[in-house]
Amino acid sequence: MPRFSARGNSQPVWLLPLVIATVCLLSGLPLARLLFAGLRFSLEGRATGLFAEPATWAAIRNTLTTSVGGMVISVLLGATFAFIVTLTDLRAKGLFSFAFVLPMMIPPQVTALAWVQMSGPASPLLKTLGIAPPLGSPQPLYSLGGIALLLGVQHAPLVFLALKAGLAPLPRDGVEAARLAGASPLRVFGDIILPLAVPGLIAGAAIAFVSGVGNFGIPAILGIPASIYVLPTLIYSRLSSFGAGTFAEMSQLSMVIAVIAGLGLAVQQRALRGRDYRIIGLSGQNAAFSLGPFRLIAEAGFCLVLFFVLVAPLAALVASSLVPAYGVPLNLTTMSLDAYREILLRQSVTLTAFANSLFLAGTTACGLLLFTVLTAYLLARRPGKLATILTGLIEIPYALPGIVLAVAFILLFAAPLPIVNVSIYGTIWIILIAYFSSFFAVSLKPVASALLQLDPSLEEAARLSGAGFGRRMRDILVPLIAPAAGASVILVFLIACSELTVSALLWSAGTQTLGVAIFNLDDSGSSDLASALSVLVVVMVVLLMLMLEMLAKHLPKGVLPWRN
Repeated sequence: MPRFSARGNSQPVWLLPLVIATVCLLSGLPLARLLFAGLRFSLEGRATGLFAEPATWAAIRNTLTTSVGGMVISVLLGATFAFIVTLTDLRAKGLFSFAFVLPMMIPPQVTALAWVQMSGPASPLLKTLGIAPPLGSPQPLYSLGGIALLLGVQHAPLVFLALKAGLAPLPRDGVEAARLAGASPLRVFGDIILPLAVPGLIAGAAIAFVSGVGNFGIPAILGIPASIYVLPTLIYSRLSSFGAGTFAEMSQLSMVIAVIAGLGLAVQQRALRGRDYRIIGLSGQNAAFSLGPFRLIAEAGFCLVLFFVLVAPLAALVASSLVPAYGVPLNLTTMSLDAYREILLRQSVTLTAFANSLFLAGTTACGLLLFTVLTAYLLARRPGKLATILTGLIEIPYALPGIVLAVAFILLFAAPLPIVNVSIYGTIWIILIAYFSSFFAVSLKPVASALLQLDPSLEEAARLSGAGFGRRMRDILVPLIAPAAGASVILVFLIACSELTVSALLWSAGTQTLGVAIFNLDDSGSSDLASALSVLVVVMVVLLMLMLEMLAKHLPKGVLPWRN
């Protein structure tokens, strides 16, 4: 059998079948199983009583309310930051971008917990400052408005990144011509920049809406104590009270989430249909406006916003981790590190969660890299419809709400595996496979970008000299894409290490992850332990982001989202 395909004798014959089999296993099979289950249960009439329950329709209304509200807040915050950072002479743009993107990298349950610790009558930080509301006052975040607010803060960086990418290639010469013709900055912004920014605004709004629909951590921390359920938390509650129709109900609710998310993306496509946004001019040069005397005001305003959405919540989280109980003010008498000693030295559950998360994140990041390099190579060397289909299948699991993906894997692996008759449901391996599926797209992007920037003639010269595929990969391609591969590993590790949405439905005794441990600790009333564990997670996230920042000059453009 020949070792290489007939396509220029450059690709091994096993490469295409391997990539197709991997993509089908990680993406096609779980999604097909979910679709099949949803259609089958619908045709059989099972779970039909689900849509006769008021709780189901209340969850749908709450999901739409919080997602739309969060989207509006995300657009207001993200668009403001994107326009000012990209189009003006603001100083310290890199620092502002890094700080603004940080909330997106922090797990949503940590964000929710930090804001809860920052507000309300029992906040240790507010008690320390002497500005806490009177005892007995309600916690304002335990409401639909509170959930929408935090969804907006969490997903505002998505709008920021989408809009910034669209503003980057705006032509400076068109803006300068308008200014020379006497147009005011406001007229230039309204007539030239804003119309060209519409695609980025619509894309960012759609991403924020879809992310809000599938978010589990924020509605779980803020909604469950107030008996406010959205679709992801309703699925979680149905799984917790496992019954005869649980699988049918979960598949039906997951299909509803997928439909809502799909409708959000469809609205995006509809809004952009028939519009022509081609740019003629010096593309790639930002249209810069001078803020003049208002620059200091803009910088102070940015600092103020970042203080309230980032610094103050994290400070409240640290304060809560240093006091013995929620509601105790922080001072020299009450301050202690007992919570950190408890979770690091004595709590077996948190130690297990650390070990599980490190194992899952490390194995996912490193294990995916092998498939990522081979897949990126195939997509770069074999463009066409097949490459487009494979790329779409890889991106779907990451784009889908995590709760939907978790239900798909539950349905797929609930029964023992055929032939071997081994069940992985309830083990750590089902979480690992779900992580492989969910983060495949994250791992692929940096490596694919790096391979597309390489000159194919380097590999072609080696092939003509007799070097085989393995030799070319080892001596030429891998060394050149090594920085991007390193960024891929760190990015996947960063996201997977404190993930909650997927593992919330897949964990069992002994397979808790850090995200699950934080949620369970807060749910059981151990706010000091939950805060201490959250602080450690935030420190880990910041350190990993700083490691990526150190690699930035060796990486392809666009790999690090916060970089200008």
